[in-house]
Amino acid sequence: MRIAMLSPIAWRTPPRHYGPWENVVSLLTEGLVSRGIDVTLYASGDSITGARLKSVCLRGYEENTKVIPKVEECLHISELFEQAEEFDLIHNHFDFLPLSYSSMTTTPLITTIHGFSSPAILPVYKKYNNKVFYISISDADRAPSLDYLATIHHGINLRQFTYQAEPENYLLFFGRIHQDKGAREAIEIALASGIKLLMAGIVQDEKYFQQFVVPKLQPGKVEFLGSVGPDRRNTLLGGAKALLHPIYFNEPFGLSVVEAMACGTPVIAFNRGSMPELIDSGKNGFLVDDVDQAVGAVARLKDISRGHCRRHVEQFFSVERMVDDYINAYQQVIDKAAPKSHYPWGYQKTLSDNKKYSIKETVIFPGKDFSPQSHPRRVKQLVVVEGTAVAKIGDRTLCLGDGQSVDIPHGATYRMANPSSRDNMIYIETQAGGHAGEQGVEQYKEEVF
Repeated sequence: MRIAMLSPIAWRTPPRHYGPWENVVSLLTEGLVSRGIDVTLYASGDSITGARLKSVCLRGYEENTKVIPKVEECLHISELFEQAEEFDLIHNHFDFLPLSYSSMTTTPLITTIHGFSSPAILPVYKKYNNKVFYISISDADRAPSLDYLATIHHGINLRQFTYQAEPENYLLFFGRIHQDKGAREAIEIALASGIKLLMAGIVQDEKYFQQFVVPKLQPGKVEFLGSVGPDRRNTLLGGAKALLHPIYFNEPFGLSVVEAMACGTPVIAFNRGSMPELIDSGKNGFLVDDVDQAVGAVARLKDISRGHCRRHVEQFFSVERMVDDYINAYQQVIDKAAPKSHYPWGYQKTLSDNKKYSIKETVIFPGKDFSPQSHPRRVKQLVVVEGTAVAKIGDRTLCLGDGQSVDIPHGATYRMANPSSRDNMIYIETQAGGHAGEQGVEQYKEEVF
């Protein structure tokens, strides 16, 4: 299985501090590589990976203000699609733009939709709905007008998050400083609870930051730490009595929610978007509707088992589970995309095809067989993988069961039959020599088998 992984290039993969999409791409890529899967990662040139790295842009454009983001994106995406035929599958994490390249290749495309930034981008997804395969990151973030292959929740690397049984005496806000994330409300909750609030994240809305955050900053009460890297993140999440997550939008997932619980820290979140899929209210946190309910939840934190928070993530949100789910999705897509040739007796699916060899899966329906044929320029090996086959090769007649094989020499006349009256018979055919397609096949008149 050869996978091309298309990462965003706003930030490095993995990000130094902020970059949730790049973070997920990194976790998935390294998990696939650890399973022995051949992955080529298309990302910024400073990315760190065990996969084969291909890049056009040296650094993420958020960290290199000298470049024009749209130019970098155009070069980045086109680089992959110009090499698309080298892969069995392309996995797109770059939002909607790569969809417009999908008709330029026969390589199947999976797109993980990390959220809809605006309803205005939905027409692009609708246009390619029957061309590509969509993965949602939560059931809450599905568009009714689209078809989805699966919902695959994000997973995290639990080794990056240390379980802390006893917290310190502070609450934590960890996310973008923006109205959507509820930074203002987090401050209100903490002040009403009488517990210090630490705030960490990038300032995405400077005006909002200056109006609602800066005036409330006071040592020992509300402190802003800026954006933090992985080590500081682990310490902050683990030391908090709770993560405050008073969101004002239907959040598609929420990595910080899962990361906090991995450290044993419960989460108090507004009940919107994917939050009910992440939080079992009363057991690993609280789902609330407003600031007053959140203040009440702070008073009930003693009812939450921090050990349960950690176990919940281990069970449902590990990177190993995420990798398993994606490998299953990849195999479904590859199977669906494999070309099939249909005949009255069954069908063939090409698994691999080039000038030197071909590998096909052949399915013969119950009680059916195909007409005698020979291949003057090629040799074949047939391996039965399901059912029982009757093979006639020249003057020989053989009965083959699961796992048994037979060789077909150059020019030998042969045919295969399924004697079952109920079940399909399946065999894998490997052929080498000459062209691996159907040219050169000699068909003979039907005769009694």
